[in-house]
Amino acid sequence: MLAKAMLNFALLGAWWVLWLLVIMSFLCVAIGIERVVYFVVNRTPAGPFEAAVGRYLSGGARDELEASLNLQKGVEARVLLAGLRARVAAASQHAMQGTILFERLRLERGLLVVGTVASTAAFIGLFGTVLGIIQAFHELSLESTDSGKMVMSAISEALVSTAVALMVAIPAVVLYNFLTRMVRSQLSRIESLADLVVARMRAEGT
Repeated sequence: MLAKAMLNFALLGAWWVLWLLVIMSFLCVAIGIERVVYFVVNRTPAGPFEAAVGRYLSGGARDELEASLNLQKGVEARVLLAGLRARVAAASQHAMQGTILFERLRLERGLLVVGTVASTAAFIGLFGTVLGIIQAFHELSLESTDSGKMVMSAISEALVSTAVALMVAIPAVVLYNFLTRMVRSQLSRIESLADLVVARMRAEGT
């Protein structure tokens, strides 16, 4: 009974696998666009931000840096501002670390889906290929007049499944690596700036 049920399932062919791969592809494209927009919107302007932080690290007033960050947007500004509002260096470090963890979750949103697609699309395509081959051998066993055409059709569908899977998996891997690199780069920069600000606060005796 189980073997017959599995055979009936396999004989459905690979058409549903192709649709699954198409859905996965559109999902990756949507996440990629959303992530790029998020990074652009939440990017702190480099010029004013670096100038304000540089003045503070060079001996400027903390209130001046806080006032400047209040006028700026982006992840870097939010992290440093959370630390400056804590006033005390020890509390400031904890505040910035907590904010960095929160921002990390927002920056990495959707990466799990892209990574899953990148790692599983090829296997899903291989599964569709196997289904197509099973269907081809089944049609061949029938030995009907049209069995030859049915076999070729099933094999062709199986090969298309493999090709589509590769078309989905390769861009997904590239997208995942690109987004991961952007997240790591931004977080590393934020953590470095946070350490510098905390060190400056401790030098001030707070």
